[in-house]
Amino acid sequence: MTAAAKKYHIVTFGCQMNKADSERMAGILDHLGHQPTEDVEQADIVLYNTCSIRDNAEQKVYSYLGRQLRRKQERPDLTLIVAGCVAQQEGEALLRRVPELDLVMGPQHVNRLDDLLEQVAQGSQVLAVDTAYIEEDITKPRRHSTVTAWVNVIYGCNENCTYCIVPYVRGREQSRSPQHIRQEIEHLAHQGYREITLLGQNIDAYGRDLPPGSIGQGIGGKITFTDLLYFIHDVPGIERIRFATSHPRYFSPRLIQACAELPKVCEHFHIPFQSGDNDILKAMARGYTHQRYRRIIDQIRQLMPDAALSADAIVGFPGETEAQFAQTLQLVDDIGFDIVNTAAYSPRPGTPAAQWEHQVSDAEKSDRLQRLNHLVNQNAMERSQRYLGRREEILLEGRNPKQPAQMMGRTRTNRITFVDLGAQGSQDDAHWMGETVQTTITEARAFSLTGQLL
Repeated sequence: MTAAAKKYHIVTFGCQMNKADSERMAGILDHLGHQPTEDVEQADIVLYNTCSIRDNAEQKVYSYLGRQLRRKQERPDLTLIVAGCVAQQEGEALLRRVPELDLVMGPQHVNRLDDLLEQVAQGSQVLAVDTAYIEEDITKPRRHSTVTAWVNVIYGCNENCTYCIVPYVRGREQSRSPQHIRQEIEHLAHQGYREITLLGQNIDAYGRDLPPGSIGQGIGGKITFTDLLYFIHDVPGIERIRFATSHPRYFSPRLIQACAELPKVCEHFHIPFQSGDNDILKAMARGYTHQRYRRIIDQIRQLMPDAALSADAIVGFPGETEAQFAQTLQLVDDIGFDIVNTAAYSPRPGTPAAQWEHQVSDAEKSDRLQRLNHLVNQNAMERSQRYLGRREEILLEGRNPKQPAQMMGRTRTNRITFVDLGAQGSQDDAHWMGETVQTTITEARAFSLTGQLL
């Protein structure tokens, strides 16, 4: 390291978008000559990339910060950064609460980390939470994997779900140009990546803000996310394409048809439903009914019967009755999801639902969450049984840290799979990383599989 080089440590909370942002910020720090460290006590720069979807995630950030503030008293040159959604949400209030912070920056300023750190080096305490247009990403992320990679295609969200703080902290929708997205994917393929996941808070909204004729015609002359899939599908070297997160309001039959037609698009769909009751969905301003959601699932299974389905659900939304909660249980039981990310409703500052009367008690929310999780786990175990004895293609991503004789990878349906290598287990990781291997599934658990290398 040079004299100016430092060690940095990044802690990431929350969603895939945050993980992608952290990789880009790590890439900027690498470019500046700094080096990562797993030991936060050895770090000269500590960066918390935060999530404000739920209150417990927010409080966890303050807990982590408290430990570093003691270090800051002993080491005034320690650089403390809070980035992400809590930074955007709290802004100047965060600096007042934790005046030892050097930099508070919202998600729209991720690409400016180097400039902001320069201001810190000159003695400034920096607040960067103003609304900004996200210029085309020219940073080089320090990616966590050498096999799979995130690719942002749209930033922000224009939806106004009454419980959600994301539009307030991540801003309005901004689609990247299809040409720049394809260039990034081609670069990843050249580096040896085999799988990409296209990311957006509401990925089905891609292209609504782009001028007509960006590529093809789309619907009404506008490019759609479906058009983007066709545009990037043939990049040589990329074997698998995933995407998240979808919104039922915009998940179209044309998109389902494209996913069935394009061989690289994996048979896994993450489509949050949030509630199985139409009145609650209306209060949430989700813009669809549970009948509309069920039709989407039916269309997927007609074309791709073995597709894996995952979703998000919220229990205890203001005013939710026991009968309305039962509708959510019924939807989960009827569809049989592979996995459902569940959460108890958490009031978020500035959102309409946080101000409403008839808030559900914490005890009732906890009870409903426990009951929903029991059903989710039961369904997940039942769904896993279909893999037993089957031959599956597993894209290997790394060694199983608990069982060195196994590699870890995923099926096309995104089920984590541990592969017993048998006599070939002595070969080094470089031999296996990024390989797609034929595996016979021998064990099926609720959320993971074990298989034998053929």
